Amino acid sequence: MSPPLASAPSGVDTPLIGLLRSTSGRFALLFTALFAAAAAAAAVVLWWNTAGALDRQVDAAIRADATALIERQRDGNPGALVVSIEDRLALDVVNEALYLLLDGQGGRLAGNLSGWPSEANGESPWIRIPLEREGTVSEARLLRVELDGGLRLLVGRDVAEKLRLRGLLSEGIAWAAAASATIALLGAWMLRRALERRLSPVYSTAAAIAAGDLTRRVPLSDRADEFDRLGETMNAMLDRIGTLMEGVRGVSDAIAHDLRTPIARARAKLEEALVGAADEAALHHAVEQGIADLDNIARVFKAVLRIAEVEAGARRAAFAAFDLVPMLADAAELYGAAAEAHGQLLAADLPDSLPMVGDRDLLLQAVANLLDNALKFTPEGGTVRLEAAAVPGGLVLSVADDGPGMPDADRGRAGERFFRADAARSTPGSGLGLSLVRAVAVLHGGEVALSDTHPGAERPGLRVALRLPSA
Repeated sequence: MSPPLASAPSGVDTPLIGLLRSTSGRFALLFTALFAAAAAAAAVVLWWNTAGALDRQVDAAIRADATALIERQRDGNPGALVVSIEDRLALDVVNEALYLLLDGQGGRLAGNLSGWPSEANGESPWIRIPLEREGTVSEARLLRVELDGGLRLLVGRDVAEKLRLRGLLSEGIAWAAAASATIALLGAWMLRRALERRLSPVYSTAAAIAAGDLTRRVPLSDRADEFDRLGETMNAMLDRIGTLMEGVRGVSDAIAHDLRTPIARARAKLEEALVGAADEAALHHAVEQGIADLDNIARVFKAVLRIAEVEAGARRAAFAAFDLVPMLADAAELYGAAAEAHGQLLAADLPDSLPMVGDRDLLLQAVANLLDNALKFTPEGGTVRLEAAAVPGGLVLSVADDGPGMPDADRGRAGERFFRADAARSTPGSGLGLSLVRAVAVLHGGEVALSDTHPGAERPGLRVALRLPSA
């Protein structure tokens, strides 16, 4: 095993490490870096347009002066060139012009430079040399020119004034950089504080939730910005978690209440058979009844687990495109035989095709639950109707019966687990059929609606409609 990397002691962070670990700190550092980059770019542009412009201006003046002297030498003789240099020196009021003209033997013919500098013997015609004039050290910018007849000419300018301007500019840029750095750091600090202040309610709410207080919610401001949207999303998530927790508690209570009786009944039957069975056949019958009761309990648990799986969205990975009509036709054929055996009629009104995207098996289970419930409550001679149709934005499939119906007060609880209306107390079942139907509808982005099949009739019946999005 390789040795661990050296780090600060556990629980002890340097300010820099703490800053880098903080998202707000990293945003602040990014802000500082961007601000510094912008300031540096501004300084480069300023330098190019001032100090750079001064250098280019000096070079242009030197080049123009040298060109004029070359033309003068071509038009006349060395004497005319000497006169031109002396005239320029006489007219140089600011005493910036620098000249030196040498003949072929190195003799000085004209100019105000004391001698030919060694730097002028290099390859580049442009040179910079230190210059001492009247006890003051400055700098000279010179251009070397080779003339006809072996003459050599230096033309230049004393750039002392421009160096002073450059120094002032450099000092100004330095002060501006210091001010920019101060502003950038101050802005970064303010940005970090602002981010932490906006995120502080989220931190405190999350900490309270982690501590067990599920009633806490993120307070929202009137700004409707990204942080408020984050808070709204968290609050919606917490509301959903609270609903699920309430559902879990309700399911636990319902399971304990609704399964306690069949479990106790199965146990009592087995104990009674164990103690007082008259013969082996009676004992065998009691065991069969106990197994049947336990199978019913297992089916209830399986239904509860299926509903929980659907509500958690675990089956969404099985979504695929399919045609709903063949599946409904299969269900109608299967339950049509059961309806005929009980003197009932199952009528199906289906279109040619209803394409959609979803879990075919879950939708088949939901339709089967609806048909099973409808046949259970429809009297002999009654009719169960299975219908499906396309509507704007989706499709609707419904199952309607001729049973006693469901009071309006019970329809709001029809999707609750283990809930059974008064009219269903005498019929077998666990109260999970509509719960699964509602869960499947929600999983597919749809909804369930309950209404009377025959409004105002003595037996109004019940129509359960699933509205689902189309493909």
